[in-house]
Amino acid sequence: MASVAAPSASQAGKRPATGGREGDQMVVTPLGAGSEVGRSCVHLTFKGRTVLFDCGIHPAYSGMAALPYFDEIDPSTIDVLLITHFHLDHAASLPYFLEKTTFKGRVFMTHATKAIYKLLLMDYVKVSKVSVEDMLYNESDIGRSMEKIEVIDFHQTLEVNGIRFWCYTAGHVLGAAMFMVDIAGVRILYTGDYSREEDRHLRAAELPQFSPDICIIESTYGIQQHQPRIVREKRFTEVIHNTVSQGGRVLIPAFALGRAQELLLILDEYWSKHPELHKIPIYYASPLAKRCMSVYQTYINSMNDRIRNQFAQSNPFIFKHIESLNSIENFHDVGPSVVMASPGGLQSGLSRQLFDKWCTDKKNACVIPGYVVEGTLAKTIINEPREVTLANGLTAPLHMQVHYISFSAHADFPQTSNFLDELRPPNIILVHGEANEMSRLKQKLISQFDGTNTKIVSPKNCQSVEMYFTCEKMAKTIGRLAENVPGGGESSGGLLVKKGFTYQIMAPEDLRVFTQLSTANITQRIAVPYSGSFEVIKYRLNQIYESVESATEESDVPALIVHERVTVRLDSESYVTLQWSSDPISDMVSDSVVSMILNIGREGPKVVPVEEAAKTKEDTERVALKVVYSLMASLFGDVKVGDEGKFVISVDGDVAHLDGRSGDVECVNGTLKERIKTAFRRIQGAVRPIPLSAS
Repeated sequence: MASVAAPSASQAGKRPATGGREGDQMVVTPLGAGSEVGRSCVHLTFKGRTVLFDCGIHPAYSGMAALPYFDEIDPSTIDVLLITHFHLDHAASLPYFLEKTTFKGRVFMTHATKAIYKLLLMDYVKVSKVSVEDMLYNESDIGRSMEKIEVIDFHQTLEVNGIRFWCYTAGHVLGAAMFMVDIAGVRILYTGDYSREEDRHLRAAELPQFSPDICIIESTYGIQQHQPRIVREKRFTEVIHNTVSQGGRVLIPAFALGRAQELLLILDEYWSKHPELHKIPIYYASPLAKRCMSVYQTYINSMNDRIRNQFAQSNPFIFKHIESLNSIENFHDVGPSVVMASPGGLQSGLSRQLFDKWCTDKKNACVIPGYVVEGTLAKTIINEPREVTLANGLTAPLHMQVHYISFSAHADFPQTSNFLDELRPPNIILVHGEANEMSRLKQKLISQFDGTNTKIVSPKNCQSVEMYFTCEKMAKTIGRLAENVPGGGESSGGLLVKKGFTYQIMAPEDLRVFTQLSTANITQRIAVPYSGSFEVIKYRLNQIYESVESATEESDVPALIVHERVTVRLDSESYVTLQWSSDPISDMVSDSVVSMILNIGREGPKVVPVEEAAKTKEDTERVALKVVYSLMASLFGDVKVGDEGKFVISVDGDVAHLDGRSGDVECVNGTLKERIKTAFRRIQGAVRPIPLSAS
């Protein structure tokens, strides 16, 4: 993948990573919808986590050519796949991705999107005119994919492998969502297709309550501005009224779901107000017509106040002047009529059949009501060519009138400009727009945000945008540790618990309360053969350890507590017992006490030759260095042995050098240096080499 830009974060708490460390690098790569409209799919990686936004097909292509560039990624590494809405260019390659690749992450969409997704894709499979070999998937694959899809409510926060995400209403179509993703405190907003204008049945897109660090935003309409809704509706109804009044037929190619329902509401209301039109039929020509309407009636509460208030009196989606039409065989083409048929690009299906039948008659009209993608027949006829190629391969003259009246629920420039002006994201990535429109929008936005250090990029497919973020690690004290705030110079300590990218400090007793973790204490007990005086043991322990206290016992059994960790008791005339709670320091103390007891001579101290004493001293030092190494490794992890008792300790990229004999530490990081010195002092204080008697 090619690298296209490298903006950096500049917000409080997130600062540009000096040196660009790999762990701080975020990479955003469009696998589709990069300088094009179609096959929306954006791949994002940060801090070892991977998110995929949308999984669509390109409506102008078929078979494998319609897919996003999945061969550029490893699907098995993706943690979360988020689908913004049900349109084919955002969701139609999902069954292929779930069933035909190594993807094993989790996939989420809203309830309404999941309900419509299955209907739309089943229809897509049926109407796609490709060979069996070129089929991306079948109905069984769609059914199996449904079992893997999880649903999310608007504003519900979920977390998967440290990735937190939630969604906002996006307008556009029923169930459409904008996703906000938070990884290690860096927030990314992916708008998908959105509209900030409320229409007859949908709410406008919400404005998130805080600014993201990156906004990946659609640029479909570039710098264009939509006509006012009332002007568009008037033009739409006038064209249709005039055409049918003169005996013509009107074809409205539209996707089965989305703008279709909006336009049907407009037509049904207009027909109700014009009795002279009541004898002219309006057909909603889609195999999905009835099922689509049942889904829309189910999700009335997801729509705007206008629809919900109307629903209290009567169902607005039970139309008085519109009939459903499942196939062209059931269509009696006699006299004027209005037919809304899918698909919207005129590539296949009922809309293409009716276009081929009506395109040569100048009395007829084709009203294109939404955005059309490059490479489709709908895009071709907007330019009004003299002739067109029919589905059977023959050419025919194009005499029917073609009207482009956009009811597309995509944001235009004023909406995009105002949306970004309110959010003020420091990084903007443009997707889902034709190259020319996207380029014009980019230049406008650069002028709009001049002097704000806002980075704006428009990558092509497979071009990566690289950014670097470092986040300050903040640990929150919770539970009983948070009850008393330490004063000046006081310290507070507890267990540091990491979940995903959040850190908390808590008392060990609170671990079960605030986490799903549980704690356990391992008590160790060992008996050591010994038949001498317990006072000798006490004497030798006082020579070795700084802290040896007499234990308070109810019985007369002599007992000592060594270094506040290990209890030593004389339980019989033939052995002593040691008991302690297991941890690295206590285990080490107990080992040295056992060694001491075993080496105490019953007849007093042994006389050791000087040469042997020297040799024994070297052995003791070697053992001591091994103990230091073991404990340092248990505390700091990456510890390597150097020459002459030196240790090299690495922690989060910082390196320290420790002299295992003297305790001297060399390290640039002052905090790490003090931590190692403190640990070494504790080790040396806990265990000193057992002194030897020599002459």
